[in-house]
Amino acid sequence: MELILFLLIGFAVSAGIGPILIPFLKKLKFGQTVRDDGPKTHFIKTGTPTIGGMIFLIPILLGGGVLAVFRPEVIPVVVSTFLFGLIGFIDDYIKVVRKNKNGLSIKQKAIMIFTFSLGFSIYTMLFTNLGFDIWLPLIGVVNSQIFYVIFVIVYFFGTTNAVNFADGLDGLLGGLMIIVMTFLAYCSNLALGEWDGFAMFASLVAGSCLGFLIYNIHPAKIFMGDTGSLALGGALAALLLMMKNPLLIFVIGLVFVLEGLSVAIQVFYFKFTGGKRIFRMAPIHHHFELMGWKETKVVYVFWAFCIVTCIAGAVILNIWRPL
Repeated sequence: MELILFLLIGFAVSAGIGPILIPFLKKLKFGQTVRDDGPKTHFIKTGTPTIGGMIFLIPILLGGGVLAVFRPEVIPVVVSTFLFGLIGFIDDYIKVVRKNKNGLSIKQKAIMIFTFSLGFSIYTMLFTNLGFDIWLPLIGVVNSQIFYVIFVIVYFFGTTNAVNFADGLDGLLGGLMIIVMTFLAYCSNLALGEWDGFAMFASLVAGSCLGFLIYNIHPAKIFMGDTGSLALGGALAALLLMMKNPLLIFVIGLVFVLEGLSVAIQVFYFKFTGGKRIFRMAPIHHHFELMGWKETKVVYVFWAFCIVTCIAGAVILNIWRPL
């Protein structure tokens, strides 16, 4: 019952914010800039309001704040969502308001992500019962504070960037997050045997993204921007770490892993071969577009793939708990 309640609250609040925020952003001319080398069908999207992640970020943070009063274990997750959303907001602000399409520099983003990730690792070690043990396949449990800190930092870097790369088509990331967070709530019950604060927070995120999807589904009336994508990446990374199942990202979040890998492979191959490409365009969702797939087909196929991997993750977690 609690899960449904948080899902409905997130949906109702985000759906209600949309009609207020979208005209406001249009009035401020907070429009999206489309990549010059992107699919030509995307040029029509130029000027569509961005920073729309505020639509779902507001109910997530407000609801998460209330939840944290009764379930303090979610505090690191709520704070991580806010801080990574803040990175995205600053980046969007520079792009949209300052008219600098590059936004934050790679170095600036790296410093902020490093700082927030380091803070997360120190806080969880000192002020929670999470511990600092990490289970790795073929190795077993690694019980080292230094390794834990390094792992958390690398994990946040990888997860937030991979999730961010998945934001490029109307409704793609919003739909993926609804699927992943729904199954994450279920997996939380499998891991802990009860509907805990993490499950409730995941339901809140799923409902909030569902409300946002009303305005972001093709043809999108608003884009989430880095404000939304980095916040969602921070929420996902923090949830999996707090649930002590970080490697679950390679199953239920396989689509994010593939999006991130496609960018890494493309960049490496381009530099190594002096300008050749493996994919027509990265992230990989654009590769399928340039192959002739309609944007909506790419989105629906990726959603379906995510459902399959989430079901697989739930089955694996049920059989083999220490994933």
